[in-house]
Amino acid sequence: MAKRERVIRMSVEQPLWRALSGYRVLTMLYAVGLFASEYDQFDRPGVAIAFYVVLFVWTLATLPRVQSAVACTKRFLAVDLAIALTGIVLTPVAADAHHIDSGGPTLPSIWTAGSVLAFAIKGGWRWAAFASTPVAVANLIERGSPARDTVHNVVLVWVASIAIGYVVEVARASERTLARALEIEATTRERERLARDIHDGVLQVLAMVQRRGAVLGGEAGELGRMAGEQEIALRTLVSGGLVPVSRISLDAAEGAVVRAVEEEPEQDDDGPVDLRSLLAPYAAAKVSFAEPGAPVPLPADAAKELAAAVGAALDNVRRHAGDDARAWILVEDEPREVVVTVRDDGPGIPEGRLAQAEGEGRLGVALSIRGRLRHLGGSAELVSIPGQGTEVELKVPKARGKAGTR
Repeated sequence: MAKRERVIRMSVEQPLWRALSGYRVLTMLYAVGLFASEYDQFDRPGVAIAFYVVLFVWTLATLPRVQSAVACTKRFLAVDLAIALTGIVLTPVAADAHHIDSGGPTLPSIWTAGSVLAFAIKGGWRWAAFASTPVAVANLIERGSPARDTVHNVVLVWVASIAIGYVVEVARASERTLARALEIEATTRERERLARDIHDGVLQVLAMVQRRGAVLGGEAGELGRMAGEQEIALRTLVSGGLVPVSRISLDAAEGAVVRAVEEEPEQDDDGPVDLRSLLAPYAAAKVSFAEPGAPVPLPADAAKELAAAVGAALDNVRRHAGDDARAWILVEDEPREVVVTVRDDGPGIPEGRLAQAEGEGRLGVALSIRGRLRHLGGSAELVSIPGQGTEVELKVPKARGKAGTR
């Protein structure tokens, strides 16, 4: 099947930037409303009006700047904070002494917190601490003395912004860990798929060349020995493949990037396929095939994978049960799942042999059978009693089919 690369960008900051955009607009309107309600407390209202005109234009004009971390540059943050500080310092110039002494709000009021929060979201708790410090100094200059309410407001902004910055940093670390986990999962699925295909093709041929070469001897024996060495090397490579490192954005605020390789569905995979038509070719002189009288429809990819798992089970019968062993294939169409049973009358599998085979890199049952069914959201159960043959029961859910693999 064709492959396509899907790139997923995960960024916990995006909802925060959207919330900050709304916060800046609402607090700007709130500051203007406070000024209108306390107009008589201003000795120089013209200074306040000029500041609010600048604040209004700046807030609306810079809305695109607070939509993402990329647009929110250091220069923008510096100018934004400077406007907030200017408004705080201008408050004693515009308002009367009673307004200042009674602890009235500064000209930008709580709009100032938006500037500090932008620093926190962009750069974490250190940037938040850096931006909070001049705000604290400006508030103390505006009040003239460290009154209780002023200190309270300063500490509140300082602690809140640092806490939010710290949470953002923790969230970034978490999303990088999640990105790593998602890419490992995607890479593992791809490696298992390749291992199944290799086992069904290349490894089977190499094993056959090794066996035939050992029987023929001479140069053919040497060729068989080399084929055996390559089989072992290829099994080792397949079972322990490398996992690429997840990509992380150069700007941490942009979030982590996951690269996932997926299979493109073939054009003829849209409609269901009768499973019986894919299993019927396995019937032979020593392989009996029992099927329902009605079609057994499954999504094309699920039917092909299930048929390949049946083929892998029959390969194991031919390789391990001997030439005289017989096999039976039974298809059952249940309401919620399709069950295919492959049974043989061979000598069975000694206890612990499957675990030993996996340890040696022989992954026929692990990948060609169980791996395919797990890929489909199904299961494979193997029952073997020494001297009484082996039975493999394959189950694939009808409802999940293709959905369970994506």
